[in-house]
Amino acid sequence: MCTLPSIDLGTVGPEPAIARLRALYDDLLEAAGDRLIIGLGGEHSISSAPAGAWADRLGGNLTILQFDAHTDLRDRHHDSPWNHACVMRRVLEQRPDGGNRGDAADIVAVGIRALTREERDVIREQRIEVVFAHEMRGPGWIERAAEALGENVYITFDVDFFDPSLMPATGTPEPGGGSWWDALDLLSRVFSERNVVGADIVELAPRRGEEASAFTAAKLAYKMIGFWSEDR
Repeated sequence: MCTLPSIDLGTVGPEPAIARLRALYDDLLEAAGDRLIIGLGGEHSISSAPAGAWADRLGGNLTILQFDAHTDLRDRHHDSPWNHACVMRRVLEQRPDGGNRGDAADIVAVGIRALTREERDVIREQRIEVVFAHEMRGPGWIERAAEALGENVYITFDVDFFDPSLMPATGTPEPGGGSWWDALDLLSRVFSERNVVGADIVELAPRRGEEASAFTAAKLAYKMIGFWSEDR
């Protein structure tokens, strides 16, 4: 197990930066073999690079499992298509046609509690399964999320999935989020039943004097590693 140095994407703008990240991630996949790569980022927009790389590798036979407070399906936000609020829209656009996904969703989004009318329309038009946060207060939501996944899964975990009482150090906190145990219960099931090809943890915004959020994000990465390696 190792932690690679952080990547300097420069100041050339978001689209060239994502293109550079994609090229670097492709190289890393070649070197990593059968190892699990977990990306650690700030801005959620970085997730389009690894998610796109895996969709290309698998010919579209991939479901994105998104832990998040927001659907991130806007076409543009603050005059940019590369804003963090647009990342899942970009992921959808770069998926190859075809792929033996059967009835599986392209995206399974869990913990959602804020979306626009535009995003609602995209959900209705695309193969997207949404588990809203208020639905997680009752039974059956883990089964619904798990059953919507295809064989191969890439996990993107925006830490604002968590309720702000657990994860205050994030840029766009929303009240009413998921718990630590909600996340682990679903992750445990997904890692045991599906082929998790990669993951990222994003949107941590560390705050001086408040260390619990950073420790929670780090612990989440360790839990993913543990679930992935359990049967190996």
